[in-house]
Amino acid sequence: MKNLESYVRSIPDFPEPGIIFRDVTSVLQDKDGLKMAIDSMQELIKDLDFDVIVGPESRGFIFGVPLAYNLNKAFIPVRKKGKLPCETISMDYDLEYGKATIEVHKDAIKPGQKVVIVDDLIATGGTIEAITKLVEMLGGEVVKIIFLMELKGLKGREKLSGFDVEAVIQYEGK
Repeated sequence: MKNLESYVRSIPDFPEPGIIFRDVTSVLQDKDGLKMAIDSMQELIKDLDFDVIVGPESRGFIFGVPLAYNLNKAFIPVRKKGKLPCETISMDYDLEYGKATIEVHKDAIKPGQKVVIVDDLIATGGTIEAITKLVEMLGGEVVKIIFLMELKGLKGREKLSGFDVEAVIQYEGK
């Protein structure tokens, strides 16, 4: 049986020279790779006491929804500004070359709820840091943050210090 890392396609020099792009679509396109990815992420939270899973669009949806379904939990989507139809709260965060804004419905997380944040990849950690702030603004408590992959060279965990963070696969570089 293949290991999960073998399903991740590595593309050298993309988007620029010296970078190795870790492509999650190759995991999604293979039924065994997808099952292994979901099962591996679920293993990280299976015994955890929590109420809801939160994930950013779009790949946080891809991994968060099956985990929520399997564990009989609600899923809360975090979207780009202007995509949610009801009253929202928002958070700005820095990108490599600019800024972005994410939003969540104001009534999505109840005070005191325990939250797990799920995404495919941690790079610089900016998006997830913004999500932790949104959760806390609504009175939720982030009890764990999980990723399929981590690019350790970008030091995203530093922005998430104080949180329980785990990744199924860790790559040393950027």
